[in-house]
Amino acid sequence: MNIELKQVSEYIWEIPKSGDMLVPGRIYGDAEIIQHLVDDVNKGKEWNALVQIKNVACLPGIQKASLALADVHPGYGFAIGAIGAFDTETGVISVAGVGFDCNCGVRTLKTQLTRDDLKGKEEELANELFKVIPAGIGSEGKIKLSLLEIDEVLVKGAKFSVEHGYGWQEDLIFMEEEGCVKGADPKTVSYEAKKRGFNQVGTLGSGNHYLEVQYVSEIYDDKAAKIYGLFPGQILISVHCGSRALGHQIGTDYLKTLEAASRKYNIPIRERELVCAPFKSEEGRRYFAAINCGINAAFANRQALTHLTRKAFNSALGVDEKTIRTLYDIGHNTAKLEKHKINGQMKDLIVHRKGATRAFGPGRPEVPEAYRGIGQPVLVGGTMGTCSYILHGTEKGMEEVFGTAVHGAGRVSSREQAKRRWRGTDLIKQLKEEGIIIKGHSLPGLAEEAPGAYKDVTQVVNVVHNSGIAGKVAMSKPLISVKG
Repeated sequence: MNIELKQVSEYIWEIPKSGDMLVPGRIYGDAEIIQHLVDDVNKGKEWNALVQIKNVACLPGIQKASLALADVHPGYGFAIGAIGAFDTETGVISVAGVGFDCNCGVRTLKTQLTRDDLKGKEEELANELFKVIPAGIGSEGKIKLSLLEIDEVLVKGAKFSVEHGYGWQEDLIFMEEEGCVKGADPKTVSYEAKKRGFNQVGTLGSGNHYLEVQYVSEIYDDKAAKIYGLFPGQILISVHCGSRALGHQIGTDYLKTLEAASRKYNIPIRERELVCAPFKSEEGRRYFAAINCGINAAFANRQALTHLTRKAFNSALGVDEKTIRTLYDIGHNTAKLEKHKINGQMKDLIVHRKGATRAFGPGRPEVPEAYRGIGQPVLVGGTMGTCSYILHGTEKGMEEVFGTAVHGAGRVSSREQAKRRWRGTDLIKQLKEEGIIIKGHSLPGLAEEAPGAYKDVTQVVNVVHNSGIAGKVAMSKPLISVKG
């Protein structure tokens, strides 16, 4: 296997257009990140990100380039950390471009507390959060829904949670799409998917999902930090989760539907999970409507978890719930209808972001008015033993990568490799010595999420910052991490 790769600038590499490729592949990284991708090819690994980037470049209607960011690693069909933007008239929509955890994303809450305010109370708060936040494989929440109510969740998103007393209207203002995308049709979601989601609104789940109490350890951009309401030492809470089993079932169901559509419309498929349908086709429209349902379910979920988090802070520390405010909520497994400039003209596109976060720059009407002068907050989760980042969108990012940034560190070891190398009990002990309290529902699950199983999130963030497609605002470090 041989893939040509050319460096075109300090942080950009390209796979030149060849064969069936309609556009080049373009990867944002540094020399070390790129070498890791090349090594996978040289070792003959069939499952590698560069081949997947090349395959996406062959899909009908793709615009500009098949893009990947510094956290890129192999996924199903699309690499994780990849972007594919398609013309709505001639392009396709793909299950792989969204993934099986539809609208997995991050909600960051800001408080008026400082790190000093928490000293000596960390264990009490950690215990309360662990008790209050439902987490783990198959976890169920306190919100029990009927079939009609689950349909309402799929249409209303976070608005459903707010209407039922889980948070406030202000929360919605500071969410991507105000917590509700249009075009969701519950009829496109199977009963099996709905059944799996009945009791999971307000649950964290497992895997790489977490709830973390963090503190702002560094400010890089004073102006942006002031606009976002951030200050040194401030206590933040980040919630990372998605649409749970409902979203997974949507992906499973439509994998079969789009596989048949690929044959029907004679779309060559180079990897099974890359199946797709023309966006304008009946199958494409149905899948898009189902994705929107999954996106809304995830927004509702993170909104309910916000409410539970506020309750836990109030119970453990006596904190006024109204002082815990939403900084922003953003997804990173989505397909969205957006307008972007192509060859000098604004054009309607269906933008797939697989393990990649929307990062709209200044002036875009989709950005909350309070943030519009600097661009939207970009929430980049690290690992439970390192740090996370808050960035802001830039105009250069709009021009080059459809207003997108990295979503996290990106794996370097598979979950199975991580479980063979690390032990959950050892990680809990090690991180406690570093001042980080870990509360996990599964020791093997903790091993899967060992910090060493991931790339260096600082290295990843520096690539997008130094390339100008997003700008660093603040770094936060963990104090408490609740894991499924």
